[in-house]
Amino acid sequence: AAGYGSTKLFFKNDYRIWFSEENPQLQAFETLQDVYTKQDNILFVLEPKSGKVFQPRVLQAIEELTEKAWQLEFAIRVDSITNFQEIRGSDDDLTVTDLIYDAPNLSSEEIARAEQVALNSPLIANRLINQDGSITGVNVTFQMPELEPDEVSRTANAARALAAEVEANYPEIETYLTGVVVMNTTFQEASWEDIKSLIPAMFLVIFFTMLFLLRSVWGMVATVSLVIFSSAAAIGLSGWANIPLNSASVSAPVIIMTLCVADSIHLLTTMFTGIANGASKHDALVDSVRINMQPIFLTTVTTAIGFLTMNFSDAPPFRDLGNITAVGVLFAFVLAVTFVPALISVVSIKPKKTFTTYSVGLTRLAEFVIARRGRLLAFVGILSLALVALIPRIELDDQFVKYFDEDIQFRADTDFTVDNLTGLYQVHFSLPSGSSNGVSSPEFLNHTEEFTNWLRAQPDVVYVNSITDIFKRLNKSLHGEDESYYRIPEDRNLSAQYFLLYELSLPYGLDLNNQINIDKSETQVMAVLGAISSNRVRAFADAAQEEFQRITGRETVGIGTSVMFSYVSKRNIEGMLLGMSLGLILISGILIFALRSLKIGLISLVPNLLPAGIAFGLWGLIVGQVNMAVSVVAAITLGIVVDDTVHFLSKYLRARREKGLNAEDSVRYAFSSVGVALLVTTAVLVAGFLILGQSSFEINSAMASLTASTITIALVIDFLLLPPLLMHLDGTDQESTDKNADLEVSSYA
Repeated sequence: AAGYGSTKLFFKNDYRIWFSEENPQLQAFETLQDVYTKQDNILFVLEPKSGKVFQPRVLQAIEELTEKAWQLEFAIRVDSITNFQEIRGSDDDLTVTDLIYDAPNLSSEEIARAEQVALNSPLIANRLINQDGSITGVNVTFQMPELEPDEVSRTANAARALAAEVEANYPEIETYLTGVVVMNTTFQEASWEDIKSLIPAMFLVIFFTMLFLLRSVWGMVATVSLVIFSSAAAIGLSGWANIPLNSASVSAPVIIMTLCVADSIHLLTTMFTGIANGASKHDALVDSVRINMQPIFLTTVTTAIGFLTMNFSDAPPFRDLGNITAVGVLFAFVLAVTFVPALISVVSIKPKKTFTTYSVGLTRLAEFVIARRGRLLAFVGILSLALVALIPRIELDDQFVKYFDEDIQFRADTDFTVDNLTGLYQVHFSLPSGSSNGVSSPEFLNHTEEFTNWLRAQPDVVYVNSITDIFKRLNKSLHGEDESYYRIPEDRNLSAQYFLLYELSLPYGLDLNNQINIDKSETQVMAVLGAISSNRVRAFADAAQEEFQRITGRETVGIGTSVMFSYVSKRNIEGMLLGMSLGLILISGILIFALRSLKIGLISLVPNLLPAGIAFGLWGLIVGQVNMAVSVVAAITLGIVVDDTVHFLSKYLRARREKGLNAEDSVRYAFSSVGVALLVTTAVLVAGFLILGQSSFEINSAMASLTASTITIALVIDFLLLPPLLMHLDGTDQESTDKNADLEVSSYA
């Protein structure tokens, strides 16, 4: 019934989903787009194999593409070198015409002149034409009505078909596609590719891992059934709740599959141990449920808490991922203690000899740890702290283009565009003049010109679009093309008349709504940046805001998709630190209460916190850069690594309390009774996250790789550091029920 909700699922692929409604950068961006035209675009990039754009046949292709691009659904503006509005003046007359018209019939002199104009115009140079005239672009701006879910993908696919048509008609030209619309579509395509490849791969991993490690067909069947039911229920409920799938939450089924296996494995391995020790299947199963009920419940609660702390993330997709996974984990617990025992009780199942082999190996490991506990405590402890100290080496870098693998077409086309034509990271500034029609004021224009020159002088800037270039060109043209007049007009009325004359000369669709607001009190200046890190994007936006305030005494905000993504990691870390702190307090309190020991509860903090710290330290040493994954991995792994710790400690305390064993023998008992389960669950968990690590979506890939590393480290810490720590701090021959040493709490129901 829950799973039937999956029929109501839908996918949301707008990049805006990565920002919460209260995100200040998103709010500023939406305000900017309400004032000026939308910025959702597709940039067609054309590369003639001859290396020369300004030749008749290539110009003909650009002219045809420009005309056909107007016919794309939802297109509101098309800009290219052919329809670039060239300003010409003669005495008091002003002529504004397309730079290139009827390209096949142009003379070589006319083409040469057009090339000179294009390469020297600050309005299109390094934006629609590169410096040597070898590559050009056609930029199409769209305004989506947002009434149908397939508007974006439909538009992108139509643009791809148009690009293919250009290549078919003009085989001497290579085409590339980039822009916001293509990026949004790629988000969806990458996610569906993950669904088609990762989930089947995960099933195979679970199937073969369970079959190989447990050598039990019915054990594998029970586990796979648990996986299917839990994943279907969680995803189905998100459909009932009208929660859209996105590039991050689409990985929830893979994570749920991985986590579900642990519950089943603990039940099965404990049962197999009992049977191997001579108990009947029924008695061994009953004892397994009794022994594992509390630790499985604890790990379920702590894992759910870990994923629920993702609600402190500023990125809604991570909130969805956390909530869906938490629901799946809770379903898995219910089914693990009801459905799995019921199924196992009615089938014939026997442990294989290889299972006993695992136990023998772990017994030897236990003796090794006990014999060398002092050296292990010192060595592993010092090594762990040294690796944690490497965390400051990590640099946050959230370039949204790098969210996709290099073999994805959008990434490849965008990298080519950034390397050969223009940047993709735009920062927009809406500059207030302080009065209606104030953009024609010479004082304001001079301030804008000073700000524009400052922007162009910055090393990361490759292009700046400013209204001052138009005013200077108008002033020159209406003074007989005298170069000395290529400056801001000195008279406000004259400046306003020039501008009005220019606006009336512009063709439909190429007006200045993307640069001037309705009452002409503000103008938009756009800076296009090269491929730089998120830290440098933030630094640039902040410095530009300070510079404009210095020049004018007024305020402006640097905003755009690049700025939004550059801030989201910072905001995520701030939110997740709060969530992690609360989650850690809750989990620690639960463990102290459930384990009925303040001392053991505090000891558990070491193996619960160290793995993430060590993993981040190693990541800082080996990789050095992380994206938004850094802000959620700790939350994801917090609940997962507690799984190993809880099961080990529960068996240790059982030996101390029920069997009256000393610390050393309790460690031996923990290794022999739960060691196999920890090995198997870690193998499955790591395999599952490594499968997710193959995602073409970098956020999922980095998150999974870091999580797999953390889980692996957690097992090492639980085997090599936790036992020596227990023997050192709890190492007396007395029973662990010493009420003067431990904080006793009422029996756990």
